[in-house]
Amino acid sequence: MLRPMTEVPGERRPLTTRDQAWARSLAAALARAGVSPNGISMGSVAAAALGMGAFLALPEVAGSRARAGLYVAAAAMIQLRLLCNMLDGMVAVEGGLRSRTGELFNEVPDRLADLLLLAGAGYAARELPHGIELGWLAAALAIFTAYVRAFGKSIGAGMHFVGPMAKPHRMATLTAACLVAAALSATPHHGRALLAALVLISAGCVWTIVRRLRRIAAALPAP
Repeated sequence: MLRPMTEVPGERRPLTTRDQAWARSLAAALARAGVSPNGISMGSVAAAALGMGAFLALPEVAGSRARAGLYVAAAAMIQLRLLCNMLDGMVAVEGGLRSRTGELFNEVPDRLADLLLLAGAGYAARELPHGIELGWLAAALAIFTAYVRAFGKSIGAGMHFVGPMAKPHRMATLTAACLVAAALSATPHHGRALLAALVLISAGCVWTIVRRLRRIAAALPAP
């Protein structure tokens, strides 16, 4: 049985999936098994690395079925990364397994996972103009988006998870692009789905950064 949440409101990303019975049962099972939240956080990096591996292999395969399989595998790894991101917090907070290094492991692996998946998507689209550059741009902006959120907390303005391109939105966009690309794997246009997603993620991150900075500025205490 998981313990009720005790964290300060606004200190944790709001996720409706945490209230789902399957999520609570899975988190409770992991807590009973003694699986550490930090280990689950590192599992998200492993999933992201596998996703990047699928992306890197895409330009090397010629068959449409193999290409579609790699796109679906990348999408699955993106979702596994998100599952780990949700479960590490649930096991730590509701499962009562918080540790001294928990916040460190909650943030650093997340940033590495963003880098692996978004840069990897750029390399998957490297045969298209500026594919690699867009992948690195999206990765850099995603990391800066998270930095702005964390910085707001550090200066006393609270945590702001507002989008339109927060982490769940970025990963949903990339997952959808992978599935569209898989459906188009027999055509020469499959890579364009990833390219379009990277453009959308980059533009959305810029707007997200602006929105978060505005909210942080408004929430700063008076001197």
